[in-house]
Amino acid sequence: MNGPPAHSEATMENPRSQPVEMRIEVIVIPVSDVDRAKHFYGELGWRLDLDIDVSNDYRAVQFTPPGSSCSIMFGRGITTAAPGSAQNLHLIVSDIVVARTQLLDRRIPVGEPFHDPGGLFHHADRKGILNGLQPQRRSYGSYASFCDPDGNGWVLQEVTVRLLGDVDTGGTLTSVNGLLRALRHAETGLAIGVAKPQI
Repeated sequence: MNGPPAHSEATMENPRSQPVEMRIEVIVIPVSDVDRAKHFYGELGWRLDLDIDVSNDYRAVQFTPPGSSCSIMFGRGITTAAPGSAQNLHLIVSDIVVARTQLLDRRIPVGEPFHDPGGLFHHADRKGILNGLQPQRRSYGSYASFCDPDGNGWVLQEVTVRLLGDVDTGGTLTSVNGLLRALRHAETGLAIGVAKPQI
């Protein structure tokens, strides 16, 4: 009789040597009107994966954005969070102008693009935020936002090349200056064919 599969010696000796992959699969969005939310996310052009209506107390609806390996789920009996309380959910796009135009064509009210001249990220209080695209169209630098009917907030963010870590150490970025150097380094590599854009 065969027993359970044996782990490799390397795994048994040091089970923590390699972190187990953990992929974000689903984000739960709190909504007050399931059918209204279903219509909205369908209008975005997202793929409807499932709509399972079990009872008056439970219904699960799942959508997946184009190109995303992560889905959203909403419904009845899915979460106790207040409708509209999900905020700053990032949708990464390679061209924010094209993405925003497509959403506007679908009659989705998307705000004007904005950027943080300090080079980091947008801020909750919007202090230090300027209207318009990041002047050099640097990767990670330009944003635009919209909300679903309940007020759950989404942010488009333009990413054209991925960061490769600290320029000197390849490790964690710990300063704005280090972040800016890493961005310039990655963009230079892309220009000469070393790095490739990834979304």
